[in-house]
This record gives sequence, C-alpha cells and structure tokens, in this order.
Amino acid sequence: MASSLQVKASTTVVNEELKAVHSGSMGENDLLVVGPGFLGRLVADIWRLAALSWSGEGSFLFTSSSAPYDCFNNESCDEDSPVVPIGRSPRTDVLLKAENVVLEFGGCVVRLAGLYKADRGAHVYWLQKGTVEFRPDHILNLIHYEDAVSLSVAILKKKLCGRIFLGCDNHPLSRQEIMDLVSKSGKFSKKFEGFTGTNDPLGKRLNNSKTQGEIGWEPKYPSFAQFLGVSE
Repeated sequence: MASSLQVKASTTVVNEELKAVHSGSMGENDLLVVGPGFLGRLVADIWRLAALSWSGEGSFLFTSSSAPYDCFNNESCDEDSPVVPIGRSPRTDVLLKAENVVLEFGGCVVRLAGLYKADRGAHVYWLQKGTVEFRPDHILNLIHYEDAVSLSVAILKKKLCGRIFLGCDNHPLSRQEIMDLVSKSGKFSKKFEGFTGTNDPLGKRLNNSKTQGEIGWEPKYPSFAQFLGVSE
C-alpha cells in the first residue's frame, strides 16, 4: 500500500505542476523546481544566470535515476538499454510511472548515476560506517553534483520534447576501487575498513556517449579519480 500511495503522490504532483505550466501561469524564462532536493537547489541557482541570456519558449525536465535500466552482472548499459518491467520492483515502478507522466506532457527525463561531491555520496557513507556488508566488486556509476547541474541546464536550454537522457561520467568503478581512491587521496580523516559482503547483486556499466554527443556536453569531472586529484 505504501508504494502504491507513493506512486500516486509522485504522478499527481507532476500532473498538477505540468497543468500549471500549460495554463500559462509560468513565464517563458521561469524555472519551476518540483521537490527541490540538493540537486534541484543547485539547478535553480545556475538557472538564474542562464535565464538572463535565454529566450526559449520553455521546457520541462524530470531528474530520475539510472535504477530502471534492466542491466545487472556488471554489464554495459546505455540510453537505449531496456528498463525493468512495471510490476517487478516497487522502487523502479515509482520512477517509471513518474517518467511516463512527464514524457506524455512532452517533457524530458535525465536518468542520473550516483551523485557525489566531497562531503556527499556513497564514499562518505561508507567512511562513516567503516565496515560495509556489500560485495566489493559491485560496479557503481558516478556523476558529480556540478556536472549533473550543468547537464540538466544544457538539456533544458535545448528545448527538446519527450526525450530520455543519461547522466554519468562514463567512468564506472567498483566499490573497492572507489574506496581505494579515497584512501590514496589522503583527503579524508576517517579510515575505511572494508567490504564484507559476497552475495548481494552486481551492478551495471553506464555509458552516455549518445547524450554527450547530442547535447554537446561533457563533465567537468570525467572520473572520480580526477575529482580527487589522484591517479588510478
């Protein structure tokens, strides 16, 4: 019941806000952020500078997750990979149903990989835990918050309709590789002890070359290692 209510709430909010846009209550250079989390606030801050020089008719973007892609066992995955069928996972059902509402209204979707910055992200959580019951060889995909912001703004400025894009740095890493880089950087006071899991699922290797080419965008931080200033 909880998951179905969450789906209903998500799609209802998207529907109501899209109706407001279509009713003309929004100006052509206004930015409406629904559910403004940390990323949404960053996009809003950037948009206040970008809007000064943009005179488009308006666009709508929903920031989703790469979780719906039906890829496991650390295999390759891109914008055209199949998604998890509705009904298999309550988590992906919520995202896919919200995405569908946006697409039906002519909006666009960007499916983002794992967001991070120096003090936010999986690496910070694992450092706080010390020991984590996950397998170390699970592949993760990352995108820095600043890059997620710049990609989102770039998509909005393209004024496209009904499209799905993928946001990642094209540099997948295993959990162990991520924490080895954290240790090597010397920038964190806490020490990570290790991963102890063996049976949890593997991940996927995301590639968004298609998105980068069409949008004309590339990440400021093309890898987690470069962000930390260390070699792999």
